[in-house]
Amino acid sequence: MTERVAATPGLYPLPDWAKETLSDLKGHQKGDLLSGDESEAIVEEYADVRAEYVDDQLDAGLDRVVEGQGRWDDMIAHPLTVHDSVETGGIVRYYDNNNFYRDPRVVDDLDFSGDVARELERATDLIDGEAPLAATLPGPYSLAELATDEHYRDEAEFQAAIAEFLAGEVDAFPAHETLFLLEPSLVTNPPAEGEESAATDAIATVAAATDADVVVQTSYGALGEKLYAHLVDEAGADALGLDLVAGDRDDTVYNVQEFGATDSLALGLVDGQNTLVEEPETVAERVEWFESQIPAEGFDRTYLTPNTELFYLPTNKYRAKLNTLAAAAEVLD
Repeated sequence: MTERVAATPGLYPLPDWAKETLSDLKGHQKGDLLSGDESEAIVEEYADVRAEYVDDQLDAGLDRVVEGQGRWDDMIAHPLTVHDSVETGGIVRYYDNNNFYRDPRVVDDLDFSGDVARELERATDLIDGEAPLAATLPGPYSLAELATDEHYRDEAEFQAAIAEFLAGEVDAFPAHETLFLLEPSLVTNPPAEGEESAATDAIATVAAATDADVVVQTSYGALGEKLYAHLVDEAGADALGLDLVAGDRDDTVYNVQEFGATDSLALGLVDGQNTLVEEPETVAERVEWFESQIPAEGFDRTYLTPNTELFYLPTNKYRAKLNTLAAAAEVLD
């Protein structure tokens, strides 16, 4: 029988009460964004944000709890932008939305940082055994695509270095049940034909660093057929995250029908960019519709997730969507 797991990858929206305080503490210019050496006052404010995120997830009844990534100025670049071997360039728009990141320009070897591990250790203390921890990182392909290489000077070497860096970070994580690797660029800017294996090898390097379930979370539409097949066969992931909110969901179903699937799946079932809150029964119906299209006996585990991170939403809507996912899992049980 398939286990249903209600969970989300990070990044959550900052609570309204924290926005003004953090803006005053951090400043308002590009150079005032997070650098990894923030003051004690900023550390304490983010600790309060983290505690609220954990409480929100426990109150909703999610099956996995994430740290929420309140400190992250964006959903992908953070592990590089706080690294000593990285200089940050201008503000760049990414993906098809009104969000931005600081261009991380890698200028030296990417050695161990430990920044995300420290966040997760603090979250673990807050969770206090009430639910399993899930960790979130950018996937190596997307992170390499969004960063600028001014040190390695070779695309394949740079992607491999990013993967080794992320694997080293994962190795320092506290105990976690699930690792979400965010890979939106696999959909929006996929590897050229013939270069798919370089991307899947990079993902496999990170996946091998943990005994937890690894979910390669994609967004913004369906994966290309050939890339999807490579990911299933080569990425070392326990689950692929598939966007069922996007209009080309039939292409996603076709990929699974034609090329099979990982042992587990993560289904993007609620819209992370739309304030309309779905009913739990609607989400459950989407799961049942998808599974009815697949000629298989079932999956080890189906993660019920948003199709994108929830930081796009107002706080009340993000909380409502957490509740929807948890309730949908109950409907399906």
